[in-house]
Amino acid sequence: MFNNIPPITRNIIILNVALYLISFLMPQLNYFLAGYFPLSPDFKSWQIVTHMFMHGSPMHILFNMFTLFSFGPILEQSLGDKRYLILYFLSGFGAYLLFNIWNFVEYQSIYSQLTDAGFDIQGYIANPESFANTKVSTSTLELIGRLQPIVFGRMVGASGAIFGVIAAFATLYPEAKIGIMFIPIPVKVKYVLPVVIVGSIYLGVTGNVGGIAHLAHVGGAIVGWLLAMIWRKHLYRFN
Repeated sequence: MFNNIPPITRNIIILNVALYLISFLMPQLNYFLAGYFPLSPDFKSWQIVTHMFMHGSPMHILFNMFTLFSFGPILEQSLGDKRYLILYFLSGFGAYLLFNIWNFVEYQSIYSQLTDAGFDIQGYIANPESFANTKVSTSTLELIGRLQPIVFGRMVGASGAIFGVIAAFATLYPEAKIGIMFIPIPVKVKYVLPVVIVGSIYLGVTGNVGGIAHLAHVGGAIVGWLLAMIWRKHLYRFN
């Protein structure tokens, strides 16, 4: 059955699974290839791409790869290899971009408040351990707590790219029906996607993220939708 999956989707799944397994033997890859905030000392340019192939848990990679397996082959066959690759990677870039634009807005606000409080934010970012015994006010401590996940947090997973695939699928095949957990009947994908996107925006903006980069999902979906809108007028020419 695996050999029947179109080659691009199959190879993406293989690469994701391979890197996830290799990361157990080389744990440093979880930091070296993860995506960091561009102003973080841990940021490297290649992470904009490599973060799409790293995952944080078995359920994380299982859910992502199953979703790609469910939606990817149809798009790969209808769009062709080149456009499908463009869709996948641009959606991943869009996910990284939107997530970090929001992080930058938060970072600027926190930076300004900490600077006004006389806190050496650049020194802290460069060497947070050296501030372990520094006494600060409760408000400053709260700001540092908000700063830490932005500067030192890692972004991993193919979710942004896969949300682009889902959004493109919903745009090109809006009447297709999919099964959803806890809902006894299949639902048209054109109804499911807007609900998921609105929910992701709410969770991302309010901060109720639970360790999930919800705004990255939105960024990927926006790119997938835009590309599908551009391409769908010429879909039959591709084939």
